[in-house]
Amino acid sequence: MAAKDELWTVQDVSAYLRVPQETLYRWRKVKYGPPAARVGRHLRYEPEAVRAWVREQVAA
Repeated sequence: MAAKDELWTVQDVSAYLRVPQETLYRWRKVKYGPPAARVGRHLRYEPEAVRAWVREQVAA
């Protein structure tokens, strides 16, 4: 897992959420899941945004 102040990769988020990486790509296509930014050809995630998204799912 990346350091706290770094952006997370798809692999990092996959490990954190315990879902396959393909699930994250599928969610992105249907506009679901934690917000991601495209950096060049790569997706990057703000760790706090991922955690906030998880909290929203529990509250729903």
